[in-house]
Amino acid sequence: MSTLAHTMMTAARSADSGLTGPGDLDRYPYAEAHVVDRVAAPAWESADPELGRVGRRAAGSRGRGLHGQLVQQLGQMIVSGDLGADRPLVPEEIGQRFEVSRTVVRESLRVLEAKGLVSARPNVGTRVRPVSDWNLLDPDIIEWRAFGPQRDDQRRELSELRWTIEPLAARLAAGHGREDVQQRLADMVEIMGHAMGQGDAITFSRADAEFHSLLIQVAGNRMLEHLSGIVSAALQVSGGPVTGCDRPNETSLAHHGRIVDALGTGDGTAAESAMRQLLTVHPEVERVVPAPREH
Repeated sequence: MSTLAHTMMTAARSADSGLTGPGDLDRYPYAEAHVVDRVAAPAWESADPELGRVGRRAAGSRGRGLHGQLVQQLGQMIVSGDLGADRPLVPEEIGQRFEVSRTVVRESLRVLEAKGLVSARPNVGTRVRPVSDWNLLDPDIIEWRAFGPQRDDQRRELSELRWTIEPLAARLAAGHGREDVQQRLADMVEIMGHAMGQGDAITFSRADAEFHSLLIQVAGNRMLEHLSGIVSAALQVSGGPVTGCDRPNETSLAHHGRIVDALGTGDGTAAESAMRQLLTVHPEVERVVPAPREH
């Protein structure tokens, strides 16, 4: 095993991932807020009591402190529909409900505004915006949708989007012939193979995410590079239609290896084909390839 592969595997095993084993690979902590009476008082008065006191919650915070935890909580509540469109958000009420300062509330609302979830206007205040205004490509919103009531739609949409983006990225990457990148991709495949043999799904997942992110970055298309975060988010919220990346197995590993081999020979067609096969949904689970939605 190369030095890079060994270093990454060691780091992956020692990092605090918040997950406890292979069975937890596709599970993120998601606060399931209760459905509230839309005509009643502010939503957080009837929401899960555990959503309060954000300073005491670790799940979902990703180490971002009070500000990050409040963004997480409010974002989940908006995306789940517990704070519906045009719902007014009063900073004082939020601060009291979650026991945080006005500064934390203000900064959190600014983050949510940047994601398109809320809008703040003079003489109107801060209100929840409709879904059509959300930045649906934002990794946080992808996660919140994937573990909320819209989970099925979000995972299907991610699967379809990946099936469009990544085969193109693989074909473009084959034309760049960078040996250093090909070696790193080969290292990731080696790590995945070793992790699979050890039953280490977390290390496998991390190497897999690095593989796909690197492949998009080396495609030589800056617009595609901006979509690499979507692919990373998709890999982290697996659990919808099962693709070759969702469950470590020999077939998945072989397809990754075929992609690396195609890049080594500069064969864009073979690289694209291998990626499509890797992302193909298993027939016994749902359908062979993502198909247009029926209207």
